[in-house]
Amino acid sequence: MSDGKTIEERAKEYDEIRRNAEELYATFKPVKCLALGDEIVHFTSEGFNHLVYNKPKKMRDIRAQILRFDMLERAKFVIETSTTYQEYDEEIRYKKVNRHGKHVEMPVVVRSWGLVAIVRNFRVKVVIKQEGNGKKEFYSVIPAWFTKQYRNIKMIQSSTGKGLLSEDDDEVLKNATRGGAL
Repeated sequence: MSDGKTIEERAKEYDEIRRNAEELYATFKPVKCLALGDEIVHFTSEGFNHLVYNKPKKMRDIRAQILRFDMLERAKFVIETSTTYQEYDEEIRYKKVNRHGKHVEMPVVVRSWGLVAIVRNFRVKVVIKQEGNGKKEFYSVIPAWFTKQYRNIKMIQSSTGKGLLSEDDDEVLKNATRGGAL
């Protein structure tokens, strides 16, 4: 993990850290998620790509990526052991689908679950996503995520709209520095 180095010092070793994270992620097999009624959660390339990219072709800040890479084992642990989810979001998105050789936009229901846990004295939020009737997939891990002062209001706000699907790297970095060492 960090070996006592600051995130800025570790950023110089980004290529090696990312390679190690990809190798670790590749070892993750699908796991049962108790919180989702023993449903299987898959670790797909889309999940890893979301740790690296905020939007298509727009990389996250390297420091935010490293923080997320550091949380991969904790994320898997949360998925395997959590018995409840704290957030749920459902929305309709239009996606291009292949219909008889033609790509057409069709409405697809996208569901997201947020599992929040404290693992080794660090608060972790894991997001699991499902598009339509497809498989449930690990989508993201958010390190040092915390609820704002008015907890109940925040819970309601973050469980509607795009609360689970959009994170701000600046907030993640700011919150991580408040949370102490990884």
